[in-house]
Amino acid sequence: MNHNTPLSPRPLSHLTDVQQRVLSANQLRAHGVSAARTAAQCLPGGPWQQLLPGVYVLHPGPATSEERLHAALLYAGWPAAGRAKAIPAQGQARTEAPQAIVTGLAALALHGFSSAPPLLSLDRIDILVPRTRRLRSTGCVQLVRAHAMPYEEMITGVPVAPVPRALADAVAVLGDAQAVRRLLTEAVRRGHTEPAAIVRELTQARLLTRAHVVDAVDALLAEGRSIAEERLYTMVRGFGLPDPLWNVDLRLPGGPHLGGLDAYWPEQAVAVELDTRAPRQDDDAMWSEYTRKREALERLGITVVHITPKKLRDSLEQQAAVVRTALMASTDREPAAYVVVLPR
Repeated sequence: MNHNTPLSPRPLSHLTDVQQRVLSANQLRAHGVSAARTAAQCLPGGPWQQLLPGVYVLHPGPATSEERLHAALLYAGWPAAGRAKAIPAQGQARTEAPQAIVTGLAALALHGFSSAPPLLSLDRIDILVPRTRRLRSTGCVQLVRAHAMPYEEMITGVPVAPVPRALADAVAVLGDAQAVRRLLTEAVRRGHTEPAAIVRELTQARLLTRAHVVDAVDALLAEGRSIAEERLYTMVRGFGLPDPLWNVDLRLPGGPHLGGLDAYWPEQAVAVELDTRAPRQDDDAMWSEYTRKREALERLGITVVHITPKKLRDSLEQQAAVVRTALMASTDREPAAYVVVLPR
């Protein structure tokens, strides 16, 4: 602390530098500093300052962006380092939901978004809390209430909302169509998440009734498909698969249109279709169309491999193995019906 403060009965070594500079009233009492002493330290010209109700910065002058973040979390009840509850490993069940997570533009800045304003320039820090918490927004802290708290991601020791949820909370307060579009596009282009996850969060937040958000989502889906197609090309080239016919339509000779495909190996009668559906209101109708086309092609002896953008991003080698297996298995199948292949 400083030379005017009584010696702490508890060591501070378990706290990081910023957590030694930003403490709650409860933490100060635990270190032997009375409420009266804290108030005296915060008098005009004193060495400390009260940044938020019950949260103090132990130096004069403006608080840094890191200090503001930790102050906002302390105000919302997030435990200090060393007392935080362990985050379960992947596959393990969470026993207790987090009580406070950074979200919105502040979270996107922590995730490294170049299109998000830097932390120091933000007038507000959005903190996601359970809807049952009895807290009010105050100062630089804007509380965002959640019916179900998401899993937090720890970035530089700070609990941060996953990118799709942070995006939804940021978009909820942004009226600038270009800013919304830049954020959504960067999320997909830089591999932070997939379009379907973003659209799902925007749908749950009831933001797809806003025209500028719908326009941004349309651009996002186009961007996501373009990236998925490029990954599909990379998969074929990088893992030595034979060259397919790209972006084709299939028809029966003199008959109806069977549907478009992203890649088709006519000799093996194997097709790849990118599943770039997003969870929107017409999702059921789109899935029915996918199913109808797949069943029609398989009745003709054509194997259809559906691949999602997420699988192409996270498990490219595994998807290449699935396609290679389908190509090799073609020799054991009855020959497929003859179809006409046209450029799409």
